[in-house]
This record gives sequence, C-alpha cells and structure tokens, in this order.
Amino acid sequence: MTEVVLTYPDAERADVVDELHGHRIADPYRWLEDAEDPRCQAWSRTQDELARDWLDALPGREAVAERMRSLLAAGSVGAPLWRGERAFFTRRLPGQEFPALHVREADGSERVLLDVTELDPSGRTTLDRWSPSLEGDLLAYQISVGGDEESLLHVVDVTTGELVEGPIDRCRYSSISWLPGGEEYFYVRRLPPESVPEGEEQFHRRVWRHRVGADPEQDLLVHGEGLHHTFYFGTSVSDDGRWLLIHGSPGTARRDSVWIADLSDGAEVPRLHRILDTSDGVRAGAWVERDGRMYVQTTLDAPRWRLCVADPERPDPADWTELVAEEPDSVLEAVRWFDTGDGDPRLAVLRTRHAVSEVTLHDPATGERTDVVPLPGTGQVTSITAADDATGANRDLLWLGWTDFATPSCVHTYSRATGETSLAERAPGAVELPDVHTSQVAYTSPDGTTVRMFLLSPSATPDQPRPALMTGYGGFSLSMEPGYSPSALAWVAAGGVWALPSLRGGGEEGEQWHRAGMRESKQNVFDDFHAAAQHLITEGWTTSDQLGITGGSNGGLLVGAALTQRPELYRAVVCSAPLLDMVRYEQFLLGRTWNEEYGTADDAEELGWLLSYSPYHAVEPQTQYPSVLFTVFESDTRVDPNHARKMCAALQHATASDPGKRPVLLRRETEVGHSARSVSRTVGLATDQLAFLAEATGLALS
Repeated sequence: MTEVVLTYPDAERADVVDELHGHRIADPYRWLEDAEDPRCQAWSRTQDELARDWLDALPGREAVAERMRSLLAAGSVGAPLWRGERAFFTRRLPGQEFPALHVREADGSERVLLDVTELDPSGRTTLDRWSPSLEGDLLAYQISVGGDEESLLHVVDVTTGELVEGPIDRCRYSSISWLPGGEEYFYVRRLPPESVPEGEEQFHRRVWRHRVGADPEQDLLVHGEGLHHTFYFGTSVSDDGRWLLIHGSPGTARRDSVWIADLSDGAEVPRLHRILDTSDGVRAGAWVERDGRMYVQTTLDAPRWRLCVADPERPDPADWTELVAEEPDSVLEAVRWFDTGDGDPRLAVLRTRHAVSEVTLHDPATGERTDVVPLPGTGQVTSITAADDATGANRDLLWLGWTDFATPSCVHTYSRATGETSLAERAPGAVELPDVHTSQVAYTSPDGTTVRMFLLSPSATPDQPRPALMTGYGGFSLSMEPGYSPSALAWVAAGGVWALPSLRGGGEEGEQWHRAGMRESKQNVFDDFHAAAQHLITEGWTTSDQLGITGGSNGGLLVGAALTQRPELYRAVVCSAPLLDMVRYEQFLLGRTWNEEYGTADDAEELGWLLSYSPYHAVEPQTQYPSVLFTVFESDTRVDPNHARKMCAALQHATASDPGKRPVLLRRETEVGHSARSVSRTVGLATDQLAFLAEATGLALS
C-alpha cells in the first residue's frame, strides 16, 4: 500500500492510581471511560479519521468485499419448529439483510410472517426471539433497535398477521412459555428502572404470568423476589399445561437453580418447589415431556452431562433415575422427543465429540441406544425438531439444522422408516465456494493438556508458510463448533490458512474443560492459544511474521492478553468488542454478571488473578507491539467500548513499532450492538478487518 504517515492524537496520561488490597494500580486513561466527556469525544473523532484514512487505503478492499458479498449471498434456512400442522422457520434469501420468519401451512403453502426489514428498512431492527403458541395460532416475537438488545415483545395473529399486543418493554433475554389455548404465557421482564437502585437498571428480572391483551403492568408476579439482582431466568411449560419449570442462575454463573410448580391446582400464582439450588454447584435443564415424566439434563456427577428422569411429583435429585449416561469423550448437548405415531417413540440425543456433532436415537423407557442418525459430514447440528402431530405426514421425520465450515445453514431430514438422512432444503442462494481442505489436529499445551484445533487451508498438508489467521474464544462454556464462515473462506480463498483451537474455558470437552479455563485458571486459555500459534509455526503452516489473530467479546480479551503476553509471536491483531480492563470491568454494563467466570476485584486473591493477565495493565512502554485494530460498537449494551478506548490509548503511547508499519487503530460503529447485524454491515466490518490483517501478514487479497 502507499505509505501513510500516522500521528497518534495526544491523550493525557492522568495521575490516577487506585489502591486495592495492597496493590497500587495506575489508570492514566480513566477519563476515556466517559463517552460524554468532551475530551473523549474529541479524541474519538480523531481516532475515527485516523482509522478511516488507513483502512480506506488498504489494497484488496474491493476484492475482499466482493468475496464476502458473494459468500453471504448463499443465504440460510433453519429447521422448522412445528406447532400443530404449521411449521415455523427462518430463511434469508440472497439480497436480504436479515432472515425472515416464514410459516408453512398444512397444504404446503408458505408465506412470510415477519420480516424486520419491512418493519424498519433502515436495517437497525433485529429479530431476537420468536415463539409460536402451542396451537400455532399466535406468535410472540421480540425485536431490538439500534443494537440495544432490549427485546420489545409483541404478539401477532398467525392467520391474519395482525398485531394482537405489544410492544412490552424490558424483555431482554426473556423466554416465552405458552399455556394451552394461547390465552396466557409466562415470561421474564425487568422491574421498571425507577423502582431499582441507580446503576442496576439492566438487572432485577422477574418471572410474570401474562394474559394476552391485558395491561402488562397488571401481570402476576410469579418468581424472582428475594434473589440476587443479577439472576437470569428461563421458563418452560409442559404441553399439557400442567407443569411449569423455572431455571435461574446469578449472572452467567454455571450454577443453576430449578423450580417446579403444578399448575393443575388452579392457583393463579403457582406454588414453586425448588429442585436444585445454585449452592449445589451443578448445571441442569429440566422439562416435562409428553410421556408425563420430568427429564433432567445435568452435570450432577457428570461433567460431560447425562440425562435423568423422575416423576414430576417427586422431582428432587434423590428420586432421579439415570436414563442416558455420561460418555467419557463426548458432551451431551440436547435431547428431543421423536414420536412417529407407531407407539414406539424415541429420544433424539445430540452429542458433540471434540466439537463435532453426532445424533443417536434412544428408547425413552430404558435409555438404550437403538439407532445412529447419519449426518452429512464433520459439522454442527444447529437444531433438532420433530412434528408435533404424531399422526401427520411428517411424523416419520426428524428435522436437522445443519452447517459446516463450507456449508451455509441448511436443513436435512432423517427418516426412521428408511434409516437415511437426506437434504430437505439447501441455503437458497447459489454460491461458488473456494477449494478448502478442512482438518482437525491435536497439539499439546505447556502443562501437557491435549487441545484440538480446526484448520482450513488451500492444501491438505503444509506446502509453504502462508499468512494465517487464528481465532478463538475460551470462556463461559461456549463451544466453538464447525459453522459456515464467509470470513474464513475469504481468507483461504486468497491463499491463507485459518485456524480455530478449542481452548479451555469453552464447553467443547464438558464442564471440567470450562472450569480449567476460568477464574484462577484463566491463564490456561492464553497458554492454549499461544501453543496453537506455535504449533502452526512448527508444522510449517505459517511464521510469526505471517500470523494474525482475531477475537470478539471474551475472545477480544483472549487476543488482548495474547498481544501483551507474546507480542513477538503475532504480526497483527483484530480485537473486537473486547474486555481489557479486568480490574474495573464489573463497573460497566453487564460486567458484574461475569464475575463468576473471571473473579472480582473486590476480593484480594481474585484481584491477583485479574491483574496477572489484564491486558490494559500489561502494556509495557517501548515494546514492539503488532499491528492492532480495535473494532467497537457504540450501542453495545454488554461490553462497554471504553475498554478498547483505554487500551488503544495505552498501546499508542507505549508501542515502539513504527506507526506506518504497525499501526494501532480504533474503528467505531454507531447504532449497532454486540450481536446481530445486517448483511451490509457484516460486509463492511469484515472488509476492514480482513484487509487490515492481510496487509500486515502479506496476504494478497486481489
């Protein structure tokens, strides 16, 4: 590229020092926490200009943008959710910014039920959740505007499309559990902001019972009083309407409370019985199935999960019976009822083995495995569904949402009669996919732990060191599984190598794998990542001068730690919506809900954990740092953009690298948040990120 002279804006280094548990902790850029501070605004505007000048001058921008548009033009389709004889599913056609929600009638006819771009052509509105009533006559859906993830709740008539009620506000992260007949549902809503302490407006959730069309301010309070203000809740109701189950946990802690109530006693406010408490220290999901039994998917005595059953009238753990046991090398992910109408139903059990999906059928009476469902390849089952009506035309079919690294989201069906799996609906757009070799390799982390990594490359074996792009997450028990990735495919199409290690902290190998990468063990995640980079170099896939890394959210923390711990190992970094100041993260937005994962600065020992890797506090002056691009979203309501602002200022001040060769830049977007975004915004962001990484690592995009 034409050489661009970069001059970083002045950023005052204030003499701010906190004394916490005997530690003197400097925070010279505290003033960048306040987005309303005129100094912060002026500094941000200058960063905008700096980033835009550099990014717009990068070579290959149009080539990567066109490649991304082409790959995203494949569209997507999701597995149907059956309610009566109606099937509800999402489909995104080529040229559409977001998937639209469709309904398929019993006669096979289809129509669009909800398209957010028709609600808001600006592309600022996203569909968060949707839930049809048990009869399929009504649909509850939740939308957010401008990235705020507030999830405004509406209900529409499925036949006419007319709005029945809404919007009901403060429904972020709310499940919807319909009662039979469609007149009532249970849901989760925060208390009004004026009724909670200042700074806690995003918390204080409660479970409510709501009658369709009634004033939500008159809803019946079901649960939540007296629990910690960070509790999240989920609800489910049995198909016969008799049993209500509520799941709860403080923040994102992987410690569940479960309550059950018998609704047949006629009480408007159900009488809840607690099955599990967070103090039990286990994870569990429970529901009452069509055979009248309570099923419990749990880590109790099984870190890779097992399935138990019980009589819902005797729901306590002492009365559970194990139905499907834990397996030593796979993780039980989900269970679905599959009734073909022949009086011999099955349970469809989804497992992942080293992050790759497997599906088997089991006898619900004995738990015995009876069938293996053939899958299209090495990939991810995104959902499993079966028809509600066991006498209908689809009763023999199990519907599987499917994707892998080179397959856009599509749907397959498994026929129990034939034992075969076939493609039911491919992604609707025609797309030319690059030749990609996909493999999963194993390497060893410094403490001897075996870690697995997916590799996408132009060749089956290393033929020469190539520019490589590695990403990861490693937190909150989230598993990084094979999935269609236009960014990865665009990188490989240009001749690069793309890598995804299954880091500790994730859920790829069960709850013990997660716990081995959280709290006092967080350094294991970063060690796994460094070891993955070293493996790519040792095996001849790349060199440190050709290696770029990228991560978002907790993955932004990952690459922030990587670049400060091993700056010589990485050539370029894209750090998106990151956590970086681990001393003060709890003070912003949803931060306090993550202290079970990371630890809290309020505790002396845990502050030590945080300081040991906090990227903002690990920046050292006169260090040759890699090229770094921070990408942040001003409407992010999860991770405050101030993390990236402060880190950007710190690196610009400290780096000994030539800004014209290894810049530190901050790219901001407005009216978009932490999660869903339109296709055009996806293309714009990916173009800047990939062009930045390609220029630094020597990958020719054009």
